Amino acid sequence: MVVWVVIAVVVLYFVITYNSLVSIKHNVEKAWANIDVLLKQRHDELPKLIDTCKQYMKHEQETLEKVIQARSRVSGARESQDVAALGVAESALRSGLGQLFALAESYPDLKANEQFLHLQSRISGLENAIADRREFYNDSVNINNVSVEQFPDLLVARIFHFKAFDLLRFASAELTDVDISQRFNG
Repeated sequence: MVVWVVIAVVVLYFVITYNSLVSIKHNVEKAWANIDVLLKQRHDELPKLIDTCKQYMKHEQETLEKVIQARSRVSGARESQDVAALGVAESALRSGLGQLFALAESYPDLKANEQFLHLQSRISGLENAIADRREFYNDSVNINNVSVEQFPDLLVARIFHFKAFDLLRFASAELTDVDISQRFNG
């Protein structure tokens, strides 16, 4: 009788732990999907912004090209779900957008353009939403990674091949202060 109780407790533990790990894994996938939707929306808005800026910023092709190239790298990383590459590409895109918006200050006609103002506001809003979703994704990844590495849950995780996920990190350059004074000298 005692043996059956012990077996029942072990089986119950495995079932509860397995279901918990499945739920946690799906939360990570849902968090990624939330980021993916926002990245896609921003991806669709960027060409409109570039086209609007091209009309005014004839001498800023290098900055526009940086944004276009970074957009392409973000798209590739997003589609392949390569979190490490996405972090690097996102950093480059955010840097390029920062330069673009700073340069726009030198173009009064562009700053007054209703389309530009709308797109700038829309993209800035998407950037904030991506940052929020990135935090949620990283929290979900952290919960997953702790669960699959903590004893005794790691026994169930290994048996059923649950894995750790990578955190979405941006390049260290994004964490440094930006010297915007050089943007206005020249």
